[in-house]
Amino acid sequence: MAGRRAALKAIDWAAFAERVPPNQRTMFNNLKTRSDAIAAKLTSLPEKPPAIDWSYYRSVVAKAGMVDEFEKKFGALKVPEPVDTQTTVINGQEEEANKTASAYVEASKARIAQYEKELEKFKNMIPFDQMTIEDLNDTFPETKLDKEKHPYWPHKPIADL
Repeated sequence: MAGRRAALKAIDWAAFAERVPPNQRTMFNNLKTRSDAIAAKLTSLPEKPPAIDWSYYRSVVAKAGMVDEFEKKFGALKVPEPVDTQTTVINGQEEEANKTASAYVEASKARIAQYEKELEKFKNMIPFDQMTIEDLNDTFPETKLDKEKHPYWPHKPIADL
């Protein structure tokens, strides 16, 4: 029964195979073969184990009370199943990664729009070999000289010599 619960999560082998590098293909094939063999063995098992015929054992076992004691202990036996503590953590990490990825996609779309505007500006500008200094300063304002900061550019003032 626990095996059936563990086998509920299906593996998308096609998506897994796309991510396997060519040099690890044989290891992937071995893993898939082994996983398929284990899954086939789990599905071949019955849902509930066969019931124990305690009356048969009472008639066969000579010591009185031994079978009753075993039956009582077997009935009281509870096999602990592991508690899944990682699924919530993994789901939280997945949600956080999805939020981060969607924020990155939105920021990328904004950058793409900005770059397309710049590209359109570059496509529509006058070719460099036909530009005058005024055209260059109008197209690229960051290249315009600051006369207040550098009044004698490209020359140095006489006082600095």
